[in-house]
Amino acid sequence: MFYASENHIDKLLRLTYARLLSENPQNNRVSSKKGTSTEVFGALLQLTDPRARLSRAMGRSILFSAVGELAWYLAGDNTIEFISHYLGKKYAQFSDDGGLTANGAYGKRIFLPRGASQWSRIISLLRARPGSRNAVIQIFSNDDAARQSNDIPCTCTLHFVVRNNALHLHTHMRSNDAWIGLPHDIFSFTMFQEMAAAELGYGVGTYQHSVASLHLYDDNEFGPSRTLANEYVEEGSFEEIAMPALPSGDPWTSAKEFLSAEREYRNGNFSFEAASSLPNYWMDLVTVSKLHSMMKAKVRSDQYEEMISQLHPCYRVLVLDRIDRWAGSEDTAFGILRDF
Repeated sequence: MFYASENHIDKLLRLTYARLLSENPQNNRVSSKKGTSTEVFGALLQLTDPRARLSRAMGRSILFSAVGELAWYLAGDNTIEFISHYLGKKYAQFSDDGGLTANGAYGKRIFLPRGASQWSRIISLLRARPGSRNAVIQIFSNDDAARQSNDIPCTCTLHFVVRNNALHLHTHMRSNDAWIGLPHDIFSFTMFQEMAAAELGYGVGTYQHSVASLHLYDDNEFGPSRTLANEYVEEGSFEEIAMPALPSGDPWTSAKEFLSAEREYRNGNFSFEAASSLPNYWMDLVTVSKLHSMMKAKVRSDQYEEMISQLHPCYRVLVLDRIDRWAGSEDTAFGILRDF
């Protein structure tokens, strides 16, 4: 059993990777269809400040892919085309229908059908009975266990509780890839937690991430996971900056505006302007999605500097870091961004 509790994602990840990289006798060596990994069977990770969900490390700069995955979930989408825009073409290998849809897509299971979803149920329940222990969203189902699929959900349940006037979330995973999956999962699930807290009118409590099989793959065709994790641990401490607080009140009007803007940019309509009334919190996420799509499309524009300068500091340094790495890559099309 492995337990770690920290107030920032970087501290939590460093402890986790250090354990998986160690020669601890309780670590398991496991072979699976994705390769050989080092596993801790039974882990509980606690993030005491769920807003401190973005790593500040160069090697863990997942801002664009995390925001993109969040949009995919909130939209209730299950198409490979959408998520591949952020996570790359390799995601198609997890499709059961030739790269069109993802069987295990969480958003469709959580947020659809609108008005009668699992999300709507837990919000209604906690409004009526704040002390309830039944506000559980089930993602992994009996049907998943019975079918042959390339994409079986790793997440089993999201369990929301109200305690001491704060909304806490306990997530349980059957399996979690510590290098790629873990930081993305914590980002999205703590965003769900904060959105639910705002919708219900509570403060944000702690986030607990329980995993049966928490594992770190050896370097293989999917990527140098073990090498990168070791480099990350050796990189040392980073500036701890949390995301700003989500505006109070129902977040869905703003979230829908964000999703509309994200869709326009993903489809190449870079002239689209989100509503000026959109709170800064959501406008930043709109800008992050626009920056990603414009850079992915290799658009030359004089908008970059102004867009980046208006971002909250918690995003700005991560965007600049990604730009710096892209600009220094073999793809000289990103040389237009070197001056930033």
